[in-house]
Amino acid sequence: MGVYKYLQQAFQSHSDEDTRKRMIEWRASEAVVRVDRPLNLAKAHMLGYKAKNGVIVVRVRLIRGGRTRRKPRKGRKSKGQTIRKILKMNYREVAEQRVAKKYMNMEVINSYQIGKDGRFFFFEVILADRNSPDLKNDKQLAWVTQTPKGRVFRGLTSAGSKARGLRNSAFKVPKVRPSLRAHNRQGN
Repeated sequence: MGVYKYLQQAFQSHSDEDTRKRMIEWRASEAVVRVDRPLNLAKAHMLGYKAKNGVIVVRVRLIRGGRTRRKPRKGRKSKGQTIRKILKMNYREVAEQRVAKKYMNMEVINSYQIGKDGRFFFFEVILADRNSPDLKNDKQLAWVTQTPKGRVFRGLTSAGSKARGLRNSAFKVPKVRPSLRAHNRQGN
């Protein structure tokens, strides 16, 4: 087995009691907190984390539950009145955007969920400093300094791929990925 397999097993072997204690501390802390190192190291490395100057990890807390509108108390009520808000963004994407607004000089690389309880979701978001000389010399993270800013707000992270339509098949939704559909036709 490789090192990441052992790291993943170590993360999963934490008892429920440890996780419960951690979440109690996280609930008492602020909503967006910078952490020294990622909790799930194997997952963080898979998503682009490196222990270098210019790369940081931030923990985010989001309230769970159906995102509902207030019911109108007065006035005419339309036929199709709904109280539930249907958002295109998932919780992970919302967490990434909140972090990007707080750390404006950093670029979001990726994120992953580290826990949830009855009231909150907890995510860790990996950020990279665009102006860090260590990242400009690194072959794997040099793309962060070269791409345009605001990847999160344009749906370019893996959490935002749903909004860009990348989870649909080329046959069910032909307008989303026409090039793949044409490629498959040529093969037949």
